[in-house]
Amino acid sequence: MDGEPRTASPRDEKLEPLRGVAGRLDRALRNFSETFPLFVAVILVAQLTDTHDALTEWGARLYFWGRAFYVPLYAAGIPLLRSLVWNVATIGIALVVVALVLE
Repeated sequence: MDGEPRTASPRDEKLEPLRGVAGRLDRALRNFSETFPLFVAVILVAQLTDTHDALTEWGARLYFWGRAFYVPLYAAGIPLLRSLVWNVATIGIALVVVALVLE
């Protein structure tokens, strides 16, 4: 079922997995959906505890820019560099957590 009938249906049938760039973008979105709530939580705690220092600033920047570069690298199918950039974003979250622990 394609097109308009499909959009009006309950979409209960299983679809083929996305392939190529669309599949990579879908996986990048799912990965973002897993890391962003943690980032929001630590930033919210930093805001509520008035923890604003170099660690929280660098952590937020590293997370933002790491994620911003991760998506196009993932879409382009560049494996090693993509993983390194993912780690940059993860280090960003860790820096904010360290700032909260040291507070």
